[in-house]
Amino acid sequence: MYYVFTSPGSGRKMASKQSPVKPWAGRFSEGTDQFVEQFTESVSFDQRLYRQDIRGSLAHVRMLAHCGVLSQDEAGRISQGLDSVLADIEAGRFQWRVELEDVHMNIEMALVERIGEVGKKLHTARSRNDQVATDLRLYLRDVIDELRLLLRTLMHALGDVAEREAGTIMPGFTHMQAAQPVTFGHHLLAWCAMLQRDEQRLADCRRRVNVLPLGAAALAGTGFPIDRDYTARLLEFDRVAENSLDAVSDRDFGIEFCAAAALIMMHLSRFAEELVLWASPQYRFIELDDAWCTGSSIMPQKKNPDVPELLRGKTGRVYGDLLALLTIMKAQPLAYNRDNQEDKPALFDAVDTVRGCLRACCGMIPGIQVQRDAMLAAAARGYGTATDLADYLVARNVAFRDAHAIVGRIVQFAIGAGRDLSALTLDEMRKFSDRIDADVFARLTLEGSVTTRDHVGGTAPRQVRLAVERLRDYLRNAGG
Repeated sequence: MYYVFTSPGSGRKMASKQSPVKPWAGRFSEGTDQFVEQFTESVSFDQRLYRQDIRGSLAHVRMLAHCGVLSQDEAGRISQGLDSVLADIEAGRFQWRVELEDVHMNIEMALVERIGEVGKKLHTARSRNDQVATDLRLYLRDVIDELRLLLRTLMHALGDVAEREAGTIMPGFTHMQAAQPVTFGHHLLAWCAMLQRDEQRLADCRRRVNVLPLGAAALAGTGFPIDRDYTARLLEFDRVAENSLDAVSDRDFGIEFCAAAALIMMHLSRFAEELVLWASPQYRFIELDDAWCTGSSIMPQKKNPDVPELLRGKTGRVYGDLLALLTIMKAQPLAYNRDNQEDKPALFDAVDTVRGCLRACCGMIPGIQVQRDAMLAAAARGYGTATDLADYLVARNVAFRDAHAIVGRIVQFAIGAGRDLSALTLDEMRKFSDRIDADVFARLTLEGSVTTRDHVGGTAPRQVRLAVERLRDYLRNAGG
């Protein structure tokens, strides 16, 4: 049967043919309009959950047989049918059908077509509500494991460069101005500290992801004699969700993941900003490998750091994904609502973006060429050892605030003379304080400055190497 309707916002009349009968169509006297099918379908994006969907179904069928709800023969036939569907999907032979709405119904209807009526028993004691929540948790669990591995791979790469550059001196900055000399290895380990927190956040998030909703059914549980703990063991969940209403409507785990993903991207964006600055002719601190840069269509001399720039740009996408999920959930009453279908595009985009950006960093970092002379020359500008001079005076019983004022006047004099602190004479400095002696010059060298920061968390080359060892110990034990 054909009829006409007005397309939203167009003012035009369009022809629409009603769809085939749905598995849930017993309540309805008419089929679904084709526009509604297109508007409400999710299979175009949720088909990526097919592995998790089939894995959950296999465990569900096995549990039903374990509890006597299905016979062993029925469970065996359904399991074999699901295995054949999986094989066809993996081989690219499976035809996804929009009229079947989502990944769940596509797989179930394909099963029924292959094994007949017994396939219809697959959905006993469950709903798509607890089914999709289970699929998403299985999916995110796998994603978290993958991202944690990528984070550890990136930390390994940064640690290798940090060890190699443990004694390379560069300016440390505050307010984008040279502040004190640090070592490049120490700077890279600051990045690792951020990534370590990211990896730990994902590990913590995984514990809340790894809770089984299956068995909650639509919202109230099921009257069949099921064993949710048995299903949880089959699917390697830590525990089952305690409340059926919350189990089907909760998306906190997805929001929490996106929050962790947004923090990862914020960190990668900060790294990228420094890479862009350091690779510029104005800094010349590093050279990025040609394979990770692009050129200009009009300026032949250009070598553009497009990968780091895109890392910065893609950060906004993940922030948007987090906001989208928060907004989807902000006004939903219990229990499940169709709004939740819209969680997947944002969640999948966050996953794909973070995964791609981490892979880019893992490939780019090992190829960084450090321009040590340029870093050292930059560290020599800006009076970065002024704090060392103040500390020198404090060690000679000058109160720090007084030492600060004395050194401020010495710096002002050096600026007027156009010389670095280390280039001033002893007599010139003693005009400002008679506590200054000839041994001061050992403290005013860049090497002397970084070497004195020889404590846990300090920038001294020895401490950098020890920190790399601790990082590697952490990475060896961070797989759980």
